[in-house]
Amino acid sequence: MTAGGFRSGLVTILGRPNVGKSTLLNRLVGEKVSIVSRRPQTTRHRVLGIRTTETAQIVYVDTPGLHPPEGRQLNRYLARLARGSVEGVDAVVLMITADGWRREDELGLDVVRKLTVPVLLVINKIDRLKGRAALLPLIEESARRMAFAEIVPLSARTGDNVEALERVLPKYLPEQPPIYPVTQRTDKSERFQAAEIVREQVYALYGQEVPHATAVEIDRYRRGKGRLDIAATLWVEKEGQKAILIGARGERLKQVGMRARQALERMHGVKVNIELWVKVRKGWSDDVQALRRLGYHEE
Repeated sequence: MTAGGFRSGLVTILGRPNVGKSTLLNRLVGEKVSIVSRRPQTTRHRVLGIRTTETAQIVYVDTPGLHPPEGRQLNRYLARLARGSVEGVDAVVLMITADGWRREDELGLDVVRKLTVPVLLVINKIDRLKGRAALLPLIEESARRMAFAEIVPLSARTGDNVEALERVLPKYLPEQPPIYPVTQRTDKSERFQAAEIVREQVYALYGQEVPHATAVEIDRYRRGKGRLDIAATLWVEKEGQKAILIGARGERLKQVGMRARQALERMHGVKVNIELWVKVRKGWSDDVQALRRLGYHEE
């Protein structure tokens, strides 16, 4: 893979919240490296997904959804992280959906118009269309908005036409050896992934308020023979959120633990024991020091 012709580089996936960035990343890598949900702001960290073939290694950068840098410190951190993710990369994939351009998509367009690297447009969720002919006006409109290097319609959920994106991306990367070991799939540790899997279940099981007020901190992560032992604290901002998260007789929290355990067992192929605790830290999402302790800081 050090011979001439091999290409490798970083490609940022950019777009508004809930456009399907993490779903596309997981599809491209071939395994789950970034959590997903239908709620916006699920992704809170810069996650790398690494795909290596015989001729190329593409290091995909998953980012929080683009939104204005205002409000709580957590929101401002996410906005900085998303905008900073286009620095030092070799190409950018801007994502919209087949529903057409929205006002929120303009943030991404404003960011990529200033770049000197190739920008590819992905039109996601084509599986929702009744006929592909409906794509033609959107493709023409998109080409008028910016001279994209490529425009690729696809469905991250079903995998339809994802191979077209994989096929064209390597030509925009420099000729060089792999950046990461060829067997590596992500830059994140197992400990980090465990915290994210727990948070993913909170997003899946609760209403709007609780997931966005919840952060997960791993207190214990121990591997044994055929076994994984995990303890985690779920931090919330209010006593009422704690009560909702725990539920009557602890039943809701048990559901989070059960689903997280099953997901981790599928991921690692070993038995998993997981203990969850819920604690209140008032205003953690607007406290810079609390955010740093919980892992929300630029690397």
